[in-house]
Amino acid sequence: MKSVSFEGDSLAVIRAFPDNARQRAGYEIDRIQRGLEPLNWKPFSAIGAGVSEIGIQVGMQYRVIYVAKFGDKVHVLHAFQKKTQKTSKPDIELARRRLRQLTQRLEK
Repeated sequence: MKSVSFEGDSLAVIRAFPDNARQRAGYEIDRIQRGLEPLNWKPFSAIGAGVSEIGIQVGMQYRVIYVAKFGDKVHVLHAFQKKTQKTSKPDIELARRRLRQLTQRLEK
């Protein structure tokens, strides 16, 4: 089973989700840890190779962006409440920056 690494404030953001969204995020991350696909996900190659986005719809929409291709860890790059149809540029840029920082750390 893979362990989870939360980048930046992603764990604090997920903990601040409403109960039903937080529980769904935990369930989906657990599926990834066990080598299964999340129930509602899509690749997010605009951020980087191997990056995916979990969609959580429980009244409002929430997203968890992660990468699971580095060894035995699931790296949660970013989590947020989605307020528009399209993912905002600042959310995409933050996930890209955290992916860049992660890959630099892993290369050392």
